[in-house]
This record gives sequence, C-alpha cells and structure tokens, in this order.
Amino acid sequence: MPRELIPLRVEDLSTFAKALRSQLQSSFDEADEKPHARAEVPIQVPSHLSLLNMLARAAGHRNFQALKAAAETQAPIESPAPSKLSPKHAPPARGPRHPEMSELADRALRQFDAQGRLARWPSRHQVQRYALWGLWIHFDSRRPYTEPEVNEILNAHHGFGDHCTLRRELVNMKLLGRSDGGREYRKLAARPDEDLLPLLRELRARSGAA
Repeated sequence: MPRELIPLRVEDLSTFAKALRSQLQSSFDEADEKPHARAEVPIQVPSHLSLLNMLARAAGHRNFQALKAAAETQAPIESPAPSKLSPKHAPPARGPRHPEMSELADRALRQFDAQGRLARWPSRHQVQRYALWGLWIHFDSRRPYTEPEVNEILNAHHGFGDHCTLRRELVNMKLLGRSDGGREYRKLAARPDEDLLPLLRELRARSGAA
C-alpha cells in the first residue's frame, strides 16, 4: 500500500516541541494513575495513531483527521504577483515581504491563501491574534448571528476544519460577543492597532470584503 504523504507546516518549532512534550507527559501521567498500573511495568509508548494525533494537535489542529482534511481541501497558496516597485523600493530580502507591514503582520498574512482564507492555524499566539482580526472583518455589526451562522462564516473563510477553536478565540478576544446561553452572537466594536491596518486592507482586497 503506497504511503500517503500529509504535509505538516510548523510555524514555531520551539512551541511545537513544547506542545508535543506536554501531551506525552500527560499520556504518561494517565498511565501512572490507572489502578492496574504497577511500578515494575514499564510505561508504554503511545500508539502510532496517538502520536499522529499529538503531532497534529501540537501544530494547532484538532486531531490527525482534521490535519488530513485540511491537507486535502486546502487550496494552494499562490505566490503574489511580481512587484512593480523599483529595486530601490522593493521589499527587503529578509523580514516582511510586504513593504507596508510589520514582520508580525506579514507573518500573519502568510497564513492566508490568495482568496483571503485562513489556510492554517498559526502556532505562535500573537500571530493567532492577528489572524483572528482577519476573520472579524467578515461579520456585520448591524445584525445578530446564531451559532450555526457564525460557523458558516468561519468555515467559508478558513481551510483547516476547526471553526470551534476560531469561534471560541474570537469571543475570548472580545471581537465577537456571545449571549443568551450561546444562542446569539454579535460583532463587537473594536479598534485594530495601526500595525493591523495594512493586513486587514490586504485581506479585504483578497476576499472582496466590504
């Protein structure tokens, strides 16, 4: 049977390693706590599937199946059109690729595809926060949303199959408000930092958002 190749991109190797170590430690702790565990019985290494799930979660996915689905459905990220800027004003070889953006905003932009869809969940916390602003722009502050409607919008604008994480983090960041026992959501008024404005303009242009 031919081996199936599932690509896995890790934004921050240090964060990835810490997340994987934490999951392995939890797995060993659970084994120690089982009633039938004996000191003379060595702790078993997690199974192949368990390791795949750990790797996927460490990279920001819900599990291995979510990673696999993202790899199968994710549209390839297209290279930006060649810059018409003169060499004098071209983006530097290192640092931000977009001349108007900070390095952090540029890093967040690279998580989105050519249609403005969030292609992967960043491993770095601050990049995650920038990416969530890119989803916030697709909501209308003049109307309420049900949870299924929020999920529908998020699924239309991301490609790794985890709208639950995105919805929760938007609420945690106070970009979306949640009320009536979770039956109603509203886009909250928020003022993005100046650093975010070029990123949001670019994402609006890619997705055609107003």
